[in-house]
Amino acid sequence: MATPDLSDVKRRMDGALETLRKEFAGLRTGRASPNLLDPVMVDAYGSSMPLTQVGTVSVPEPRMINVTVWDKGMVKAVEKAIRDAGLGLNPSADGQTVRVPLPELNQERRKELSKVASKYGEQARVSVRNVRRDGMDMLKKMEKDGDISEDELTRWQTEVQNLTDSHIKKIDESLAAKEKEIMQV
Repeated sequence: MATPDLSDVKRRMDGALETLRKEFAGLRTGRASPNLLDPVMVDAYGSSMPLTQVGTVSVPEPRMINVTVWDKGMVKAVEKAIRDAGLGLNPSADGQTVRVPLPELNQERRKELSKVASKYGEQARVSVRNVRRDGMDMLKKMEKDGDISEDELTRWQTEVQNLTDSHIKKIDESLAAKEKEIMQV
């Protein structure tokens, strides 16, 4: 009798959680974070590349992000990329540094960000549930092929369900923490 390998199921569920954390890092709260500019892609040297590959991102003060561009010729492209990224930011160039002041968050914007966070959370839950379905299908196939017994099938299904429940709980906790952070004035 073979034993099912649930490490792939766990790895994929962890991946959904990690993706959620990255998406949350890009959501703006009242404080500046270098991760805020992670989704920004700059048209540089004939291709599109992440901002972190053309300059250094730093946070000198709570409401300001600085990008020190390595190549002087790329300053305009970096400025344009940040402006066009749909983050509601208005950068200004100062020599080889692009300064990105963060505007004050009003209540309406906070609610909007909270909805976006909820959407990310739901996408993560759906991903975890899809991984659970794949895991359950794998177990049923193993039972059908005679690799595991009915009792083992039940036991492994419980294991997959427990993995799912713990990941969904982590997603819900992350979402609650992010919404609290966003709504904090």
